[in-house]
Amino acid sequence: MKRLLIISALIACVLITGCTSSQIVGKGTLQFSSSPQGAQIYLDNQYQGTTPSTLSGIYTGAHALEFRYPGYQSYIANITVTTGSSNYYAALTPLASQTVQPNQGQVSTTTAPVSQPTITIQQGQTVMTIGSTQTFSGTCTGSDTVILVLYGPGAYTNGMQIAQVPVSAINTWSYTWNPGYRIISGTYTMIAFDKSMIASAPDTFGVVGGGSVSIIASSSIVPPGGTVTYTGLCTTGANSVILTLYGPGQLSTGVQVATLTLNADNTYSYKYTFDLSRPLGSYTMMVSDQQHTASASATISLSS
Repeated sequence: MKRLLIISALIACVLITGCTSSQIVGKGTLQFSSSPQGAQIYLDNQYQGTTPSTLSGIYTGAHALEFRYPGYQSYIANITVTTGSSNYYAALTPLASQTVQPNQGQVSTTTAPVSQPTITIQQGQTVMTIGSTQTFSGTCTGSDTVILVLYGPGAYTNGMQIAQVPVSAINTWSYTWNPGYRIISGTYTMIAFDKSMIASAPDTFGVVGGGSVSIIASSSIVPPGGTVTYTGLCTTGANSVILTLYGPGQLSTGVQVATLTLNADNTYSYKYTFDLSRPLGSYTMMVSDQQHTASASATISLSS
């Protein structure tokens, strides 16, 4: 009986150790794109479809990624998957052309350079506001048309062709994008392709707007020389907010007192100390996002 109890205790210890040693493994989402499109995706040597594509539920940690496309060098990389969403893009390189030597039946690689299309892209502004337009321009050789594909949040997660733009006689192109209010704030990448989808060039920009900012004062009545803490939240997609103080005398037209970088959770905090020379009265602190797409204010009374 005593021996049986000892064996049972040992088994219980093994089971407990096994349970406590297990770890919760997170999962991430991977977004794949390539130039040219339609490349075969292999993750850990397992076929996962063709680009563009999105895979979810991938365990975090190290993985092997490969893109394959006939006539192009394979793209191979070791990636580390984290929780959340990650983007992987590859511009595949065409293989050198091959020729057969006469009467020999031998295949050799030519050393003559193969003429390939070239393309560039440049955006008009690094940050655009919702409701405005964005101009893209660049150069293109070896193709009479540029194809623009946009990647970003919302409807553009898997990429969406925006336009086919003609190339001028001097190898330049330009396109003005006017999405109106049908987009959301975030980071976007516009990729320009030649007509054959061989050459490509990406350009990343930000979109802000469509949200709001708030401001709260720590006190509604402050004595001369007193300090007020202003806190708030910005959801417009901007990276920073601007604080402007209005009040009696020289402050009647407003004076910018601070530009604050938002915290990771889009909040901010700022302490303002009123100079002893400030006249008594009502003061308003106004906050706006950096692109002035939204604003809010908080009023306090400077009183002895």
